[in-house]
Amino acid sequence: MCLTCGCGSDEVLIRGRKPLNKPKAPVNFKLHRIESKVAEDTQRIVKLEQDILHKNDLHAQRNRALFEQHGMLALNLVSSPGSGKTTLLVSTLQALQGRYPLAVIEGDQQTEQDADRIRATGVSAVQINTGKGCHLDAQMVERALPEMPIPEGGMLFIENVGNLVCPAGFDLGEFAKVVVLSVTEGEDKPLKYPDMFRAANLMLLNKCDLLPYLSFDVALAESYARRVNPDIRIIRLSAASGEGMDDWLSWLEQQRPNAN
Repeated sequence: MCLTCGCGSDEVLIRGRKPLNKPKAPVNFKLHRIESKVAEDTQRIVKLEQDILHKNDLHAQRNRALFEQHGMLALNLVSSPGSGKTTLLVSTLQALQGRYPLAVIEGDQQTEQDADRIRATGVSAVQINTGKGCHLDAQMVERALPEMPIPEGGMLFIENVGNLVCPAGFDLGEFAKVVVLSVTEGEDKPLKYPDMFRAANLMLLNKCDLLPYLSFDVALAESYARRVNPDIRIIRLSAASGEGMDDWLSWLEQQRPNAN
């Protein structure tokens, strides 16, 4: 069980074959006591998760109010590790610089490497190291905001920890979640991690310049994403070649609070 967010055990499903000629379990007079203890522990876990998410939502509401007050478009970028999220973000910032105020909050368990890559573009970046934590939460973002110039009327990109599970359940106060799926991953990621793709407004299918060298089925990946979330918008792009970047930048401009 994740010690940070309480994600855990009561929805675990193990699929496998039944062993042949499985012997019957001996009757155990302690079974009822064990089942009662399991039920009690499960209730405690559910209560803990509810409390954590409620507290998170209060901080998210404050973040959202601040973003709206300053006319900012705040986006939560989520993906599995290695999707090319930071490279895509660097290319995005380079394309947008001079057009809007920009800022970035970087989430990683350790190091400031990604924040340093962002700062090299000239954009302000605050690094949040979560230690053993597997995601950013709204309070972390709230604490990071005073450490950067507020991008008044501009865009704030929050690059979450690489993880397709827990970030789906934590509202940071963002306008939208943007999930990045690279063609070097499996087409079935949306089916394996449905909560994340269901929570996302936009899916960026990244590294499309590598498609000639892979057996990745783009149509299948997109159909899986729409099976989970019929309303999800999908943009195919490559941060390396620039393919599809205009569509991504256009989407960003259309989401701005003051966009016509």
